[in-house]
Amino acid sequence: MSIKVMLADDQAMVRGALAALLDLENDLQVVGEVGRGDEVVPQAVQAGPDVVLMDVEMPGLDGIAATAALKQRLPAVRVLVVTTFGRPGYLRRGLQAGADGFVVKDTPARELADAVRRVHQGLRVVDPALAADSLIAGESPLTEREAQVLRASLDGGTVADVARALFLSEGTVRNHLSSVIGKTGARTRAEAARIAVDNGWL
Repeated sequence: MSIKVMLADDQAMVRGALAALLDLENDLQVVGEVGRGDEVVPQAVQAGPDVVLMDVEMPGLDGIAATAALKQRLPAVRVLVVTTFGRPGYLRRGLQAGADGFVVKDTPARELADAVRRVHQGLRVVDPALAADSLIAGESPLTEREAQVLRASLDGGTVADVARALFLSEGTVRNHLSSVIGKTGARTRAEAARIAVDNGWL
């Protein structure tokens, strides 16, 4: 019996390439594709996949949030996160959201197909280099609120802009940003944001 696979990636070319590669395998069948994170659950309900290949960075809902939503609605569906960015924080957050495996997009086709099979069997599959990096990097030092404030400031808005967006006082926003800068060892808010993004903490 074929393993039914659904693809969730915002790049149509990547989805097409993945579909073509997986369809070459006799025991794998691509049953659905979506380009937005908020389309994952509705499409999965309709297509009934066994395994979803989930990108991290998608519009509508990121892949980690989409994984959590999918696991809540269809807990039996296995999720293999496939991402361009092998950031340690993504691995930790993805596994916490319920992902069953985590590989990077430059994984050879044969290894990717094997990862799908292993995840379908109930095994956990994690890229070894990413697992090592995650152990070295450790958990995010940021609190949930600090991460929220930093995320809201990514577009370069002022403290007042961030405060309005999050319904916080400007003083509270400044305190959180100061704490973030201290925890990341950065000199500026922009540098703190870059460090947090590079580590997958946001």
